[in-house]
Amino acid sequence: MKGKAVSIEVDEAERAELVGLTRGHKTAQALARRARIVLLASEGQTNRMIAGRLGVSPHTVGTWRARFAARRLDGLYDEPRPGTPRKIGDEAIAETIRLTLETMPEGATHWSLRSMARATGYAPSTIHDIWKAFGLQPHRSETFKLSTDPLFVEKVRDIVGLYLDPPDRAMVLCVDEKSQIQALDRTQPLLPMRPGQAERRSHDYKRHGTLSLFAALDVAAGSVVGRCFARHRASEFRKFLDTVEAQVPSDLDIHVVMDNAGTHKTALIRNWFAKRPRWHVHFTPTSASWINQVERFFGLLTDKALRRGVHRSTAELEDAIAAYIAATNAEPKPFRWTKSADDILASINRFCLRTLKMPKTSESGH
Repeated sequence: MKGKAVSIEVDEAERAELVGLTRGHKTAQALARRARIVLLASEGQTNRMIAGRLGVSPHTVGTWRARFAARRLDGLYDEPRPGTPRKIGDEAIAETIRLTLETMPEGATHWSLRSMARATGYAPSTIHDIWKAFGLQPHRSETFKLSTDPLFVEKVRDIVGLYLDPPDRAMVLCVDEKSQIQALDRTQPLLPMRPGQAERRSHDYKRHGTLSLFAALDVAAGSVVGRCFARHRASEFRKFLDTVEAQVPSDLDIHVVMDNAGTHKTALIRNWFAKRPRWHVHFTPTSASWINQVERFFGLLTDKALRRGVHRSTAELEDAIAAYIAATNAEPKPFRWTKSADDILASINRFCLRTLKMPKTSESGH
C-alpha cells in the first residue's frame, strides 16, 4: 500500500479486546494476526517492520491498518460474502432430515456428520449446514420422565392453585433437601480469568466430606430458610421443621409443598405434622420435581456458589451456603409462576400425543 501509513491509536478498551483476540484459544488465526498488526501499529512500528515480524506483506499490514482506522474493531472481521447457489434441492434436504429423524446408522445409536455423509453421498459440510439450518443435533441427548402418579392431575391443580391464588393469612413454602453436597478442593491453584482467557482449574479434586441442605422457599417473598446437616434422615428433617416453625409468625397457616421422599413420610414426621394443625402438606406428583419451586433455588445455588467454589472442609462449604442464602434474603426475588394447571396439562397432553405418533426406531421406542 503506497503513501504514508495511517497512524493508529487505541484506547484501553480496544487494547484489551485486541490482546484478547491474540491470546484466545478459539480465535481464528487470521483474526489474531490482524489484531497483532493493529497492536504493533499502535506502538509506532512501520508497515515493513510489522510485516517482517509477522511474516506477511507490507501491503497486508497496510490494508488492516487502514481497515482498523476506518472502522475500528469491526474492521478486523471479514465482510459477509454473497452465497453461492446451493447445489442440493429441497427433496434431497427433506430426505436427509427424514433419515436423521427416523433412522439410525448400522451399528450405532445416532448419526454423525461422516456417517450421514456416507449414507447420502453429500459432503460432511453439506450435512452440517442442513442440520444447523433445521436445529438438528443427533450427538446430543436429554432426559425426561413422565409422572405415573394416579393423582397427577389433582396434585398439579392443587399445587399450582397455591402458587397462583394462595390462601389468605397463610405462607406457602416449597421444601426439599439437597443431599450429599461435596466439599471439594482442587489439586492445584486456580488460574484467574484474564482478557481472552477463561478462568482455569485442574480437572481433578480432593474430597473433604459432604453436607445435606434442607431448605424452605417462601413462594410469595422469595426468601429462604436453610439448615445444613451431616446426614439427611427424618430426625434431621424434624429439626429443620422446628427451625421453620420458629420463624413463621404464629398467626399464619403454613402450606408446605414437598416431594414423596421417604424422609418426609416417616412416623416421626407424620406425628410432627399431626401435632401442628396450622401446617398443611401438599405432596408433589411422583417424578415431578419441576413443580417444586425450591428446586430452582437449588439450581441457582449450585451455579453461583458451589460448582466453581473451593471448599477445604465441610465448615467452609457450610459457610459458603449460608453466605449465598444470606445474599438471597438480603434482596429476595420470588420466582414468577406463569402457567395455569390447564396450560400444564394441555402441554403434557400434546407431548404424549406427539410421542405416540413418532415412528419407533428401536425396541425401546428411541
